[in-house]
Amino acid sequence: MQAIQPVTDNKGWVPTFKLKPVLKSKPLTITWNKLPLDFELPDDPVDNIAQPLLADALREALEQADLISSPTQLIATNFGIGVTVNGEFVIKAPDWVYVPEVIPLPKSQDRKSYTPNKEGALPEIVMEFLSDKDGREYSKKATPLYGKWFFYEQILKVPLYAIFNPEKGTLEVYQLKSNRYQRQKPDKKGRYWIEALEVFLGVWQGTKLGNSRTGYWLRWWDREGNLLLWGKEALEKAEAEKRAALEKAEVEKQAALKQADRSAQQAKKAEKAKKEALEKAKKAEAEKRAALEKADRALQQAETTNTLRIAKQMLEANIDIALIMQVTGLDKASIEDLQK
Repeated sequence: MQAIQPVTDNKGWVPTFKLKPVLKSKPLTITWNKLPLDFELPDDPVDNIAQPLLADALREALEQADLISSPTQLIATNFGIGVTVNGEFVIKAPDWVYVPEVIPLPKSQDRKSYTPNKEGALPEIVMEFLSDKDGREYSKKATPLYGKWFFYEQILKVPLYAIFNPEKGTLEVYQLKSNRYQRQKPDKKGRYWIEALEVFLGVWQGTKLGNSRTGYWLRWWDREGNLLLWGKEALEKAEAEKRAALEKAEVEKQAALKQADRSAQQAKKAEKAKKEALEKAKKAEAEKRAALEKADRALQQAETTNTLRIAKQMLEANIDIALIMQVTGLDKASIEDLQK
């Protein structure tokens, strides 16, 4: 699926809701006190079933990428952040919040709320997912109970405030500058750089593996533009890579076997050619010996014939047999045979 581009009109961004006039507030005296022991936390249900899915998906991807492995980091959903304003304790529960550094609690103790500057650092980013309640995420109400916008901007002074519409797939990111939230422009891919986490935040459309929700989601991308995967996506990718590796290994194995077979065939051919060459050499050697033997016999026969001819000629010249024997090397019987 592809990231969704931000929705704009010819004049730029138009808020989803009409912002109410900002009421002038009394001077604020802010103290960072822990939640009073007798304070009853609101137990409001989430506005719809999509909100916890969206929030959990944001956390899951960061966990998969080992970006929130430290116990001193705090990521929470619908979690109360409290502060004392003009002597009264005020608490808001953003749909998603990230705090880079908190004081760890004992393992046996659960964190029920969080007071910045008392229990750790200020949140770096808060997110709200638009609900059916008109414009409360944009509320700048400057008197108790204070609007969310006013609370994050003027009381907590959170550096980044993101508002996401899961129905339309629109994302607005505001950065605190000169004590006011200013709308940020996304990059060409419709994403926003979140320095505190060193990732991009943007909108993605599709179905999350593991649940049945299909629609718009907030997703993270790293510096190189790689999507940070959810758990089942990472597992599916790992399995696909494993299958690809096995298939590649099998292809390489078959190629190696074919090469080995070709090499074996070539070796057999070479061995056969060697044997044939040896046999041919042996045959040539035998033929050579036979030819030599034949030539030797012919020479011997020629020599014998010549010796007998000479002896015969000497007999015809009435030369003494003893002298003939001495000249030709023939025995007496052979010379006498010539006389017959």
